[in-house]
Amino acid sequence: MASNFVLDVWGWITNLPPFSRWSTNTMCLCICTSKSTKTSLKLSIIKSPQNLNPFVSFTIFADFHMPISLWTSNPIPLKSSAQISLTEAEAVHLFFDILNTVFSYGPSKRSSFRRSQVKVEKNFRDVLNLSFLTLTFLICIYEAPYDLRCGCLDALRLQLSNPTCRDALKLLVRMLGSNLEEQWMRSLNLGMTNWMVELQSLNQSVRAISPLFSYALSASGLWKVQVYCPVIAMSLEDPSATTQDERLLFSLRYQQLEAVIQLAYKVIVKQNWIDIVVAVDNIRCDVISLVSETLMDERGYGSGEKHFPSRISLQVTPTHQSDVVSVSVSKSSDNPTQEIGLEKALEGAFEPPGTYLGLRVSTTETVTVSVKPWKFEQSVHGASGKLNWFLHDGMNGREVFSSKPSKFSLLQPKAWFRDRYSSVYRPFTKEGGVIFAGDEYGESVWWKVGAGAFGKTMGWEIKGTIGITYWPNKQRSFYSETRNLQFKELIYLNLPKAV
Repeated sequence: MASNFVLDVWGWITNLPPFSRWSTNTMCLCICTSKSTKTSLKLSIIKSPQNLNPFVSFTIFADFHMPISLWTSNPIPLKSSAQISLTEAEAVHLFFDILNTVFSYGPSKRSSFRRSQVKVEKNFRDVLNLSFLTLTFLICIYEAPYDLRCGCLDALRLQLSNPTCRDALKLLVRMLGSNLEEQWMRSLNLGMTNWMVELQSLNQSVRAISPLFSYALSASGLWKVQVYCPVIAMSLEDPSATTQDERLLFSLRYQQLEAVIQLAYKVIVKQNWIDIVVAVDNIRCDVISLVSETLMDERGYGSGEKHFPSRISLQVTPTHQSDVVSVSVSKSSDNPTQEIGLEKALEGAFEPPGTYLGLRVSTTETVTVSVKPWKFEQSVHGASGKLNWFLHDGMNGREVFSSKPSKFSLLQPKAWFRDRYSSVYRPFTKEGGVIFAGDEYGESVWWKVGAGAFGKTMGWEIKGTIGITYWPNKQRSFYSETRNLQFKELIYLNLPKAV
């Protein structure tokens, strides 16, 4: 079957001539070419010349006048010297070699990866192509000479961003499982962060490939959206916000946003309509360091100086709305109780003649409002159900995402956002993330769909915005910033036929 990958490594491997017909021991594939230097990044497969214990190996190299090897795989044993081509089992051997190399570029450097953790499934071709493209991207960032790196990285980024890669990513993460998935994404986004830091130092910009690294799954009554994005790739709400503190910049740049949106859905069939109920199961949002704690302490201010989630907004919309009769939400708008206390004070004073008893009475009135740091709201816009979480400043009650702290509050040692990962009153987990679960935020959105939808496949768009904010935690600084990420995923729901 043909592949939609621009770089179809699996197709190239399987279409090579039989080993016995090679005129040399090496065959090459051009990965990409730098337009400025006309130099190419190539992949070669090399077969061993001996007939005893035959093997092949793969190499990524820069095709200069004197070729520069950038990566070489472990030898892949062949069954016999008369073998015609590489089998799928041997390609799986290459796949595991690629995984180990990608993991080695991650924060931990050493992976707990074992081959038994990964189950190779169908559509292996696209998974191998995606893993090789990811490896090449990282090799180009860390190993390639500057001229070749500048010319090829953007071309590789565009390939990683195409729809085929998005679909292959879903297959890959299912093979890897959650723990290895996190390692894979952290390796890739650490490379992306290093590349963007380099470009920023040269006053250049790059579009991040972060939209690729969100995906949606639907299974067993649950819709799940997983989002990964390096913080440096998120858009700044105020692009003029700058600081010259390089250690603070290091701490803020080398972080990654990881978010999981889990929505539980139910389909309730009635005689003449269908009720579709979507409720919050789990919303989890964390900001995770992309480098070791040792390096973060040496070059930055430690992992405690980082962004925190300040706004999460979700919008769930049926893509075909002609059968939608109504949309309802289960939570009323908040109407917080206000406790009003009247305080009176009498001051004794000698007043001019004619004043009554020479006393002056002053009355003051104070209003106390009890508000949680996180405010949750539901609303409906057309056929869309909207869920919003907003973090508010514990000092003045203002929304954190859309406001800036005063310089006075930034220096207050007991302000609510200082020591925010250790204080008993913190609005985050100890690691600095947030969790919104069904025990407190299990409200639902309810669509009533007409009889015309019976037996149809209904598309649903899950669109979201995640905002993260930095205010000083331990450091004495006036710097603050807010960053924003938007994502959009599509899933499908098969509706039952009429009863």
